[in-house]
Amino acid sequence: MSETAISLTTPISEATARKLRAGDRVLLSGVIWTGRDAAHKRLVAALDAGEPLPVPLRDQVIYFVGPCPAPPGRVIGSAGPTTSGRMDAYSPRLLWEAGLRGMIGKGERGPEVTAAMRECGGIYFAATGGAGALIARSIVKAEVVAYEDLGPEAIYRLEVKELPLVVAIDAQGGNLYERK
Repeated sequence: MSETAISLTTPISEATARKLRAGDRVLLSGVIWTGRDAAHKRLVAALDAGEPLPVPLRDQVIYFVGPCPAPPGRVIGSAGPTTSGRMDAYSPRLLWEAGLRGMIGKGERGPEVTAAMRECGGIYFAATGGAGALIARSIVKAEVVAYEDLGPEAIYRLEVKELPLVVAIDAQGGNLYERK
């Protein structure tokens, strides 16, 4: 576990992801994508149909969030993480087939997800639940790019600057949720 925060910028290579350890504090900058369960279901349906995904996921990060509308003068409203377990049915496919590198959310992940992360060099970052207004301060640009009909669960392209995260599960299988 690092004592100081590690600065990372997307995209994240497999080699970089494999150097991170559960407990590392990270400040993430660059482009990330949002998606909750309805968007994930559509992404996997596109894979099933052999269709291209609406956003590039290779070496990218998906944030499990449904942001609130932006108040006046802001680019986005509160943007706190949602429970990640709802994406467990879809995440392995996105790791294996789309090259997804990282996921941001809250809560534990299932064994199929952690196995796929070890195999593919994936990382699961935890964002602080209940801190959506503070997290929104790290988001400098937000635009809906796919599945607009899903409202706040649409896929957004977010530009973030020093988004504070913790590596919850690393590519070696280290898992903060299993530490005693």
